[in-house]
Amino acid sequence: RRADGLRAAMARYGDEGRLKLRRAVNGPHAAAPVMVVGPPVEEARLAVVMLHGRGADPADILPLRNHLRADGAVFVAPGAVGGQWYPQRFVAPLEANQPFLSSALDLVAAIVEELEARGVPGERIVLLGFSQGGCLALEHGARQARRWGGLVGLSAGLIGPPGHVWAFQGSLDGTPVVLGCSERDPHIPVGRVDETSRELARLGGSVWLRIYPGSAHAVFPDEIEQVQRVLDGLAGA
Repeated sequence: RRADGLRAAMARYGDEGRLKLRRAVNGPHAAAPVMVVGPPVEEARLAVVMLHGRGADPADILPLRNHLRADGAVFVAPGAVGGQWYPQRFVAPLEANQPFLSSALDLVAAIVEELEARGVPGERIVLLGFSQGGCLALEHGARQARRWGGLVGLSAGLIGPPGHVWAFQGSLDGTPVVLGCSERDPHIPVGRVDETSRELARLGGSVWLRIYPGSAHAVFPDEIEQVQRVLDGLAGA
């Protein structure tokens, strides 16, 4: 019923509430649906691209918007083919996650291009994800370093095996970055979150980082409060 309700609310976009992309996406995620909630993109003041975790879909992450105040924001949530953006853990060798990882990154790029073509510039686009989707959001934001509206990795980190050396180019130019994770998260090594914080700061991101006690793989209230601050900053700009 939840998914059906979301589709009904997004009916104005046609084809079950999907945002149609102007260019084809390469690889396994070529047919991934891109769901939208909010005003027509052409009328939006900002956009939040929401990337779900493994085994989930857009209907699982879109309700997060109900905990945020963002007048004039459009929320965009693609769905991974088969419910996963890439098959192995995010700390596996990069080649072990191909061609799915490259296809997922291309999908995010195509969504950003579509939003920009419809009038929402990159500096007003927030890339937000949880778990596997958070890793994807951070990875795309770093690979395409620029001034984003925000980068949010909820229980997430940059992608690559232990000892991986990132060689990202460009500058995040003060982009607000929100990172949070439990100290004993069963899926996200806390050391990788620390590495991610340092790498995104090196690229010029303004990093907010919180490590929580315990082993929950979850979204925490003060992470949402920090995301709200990011949205408030964009709303006031």
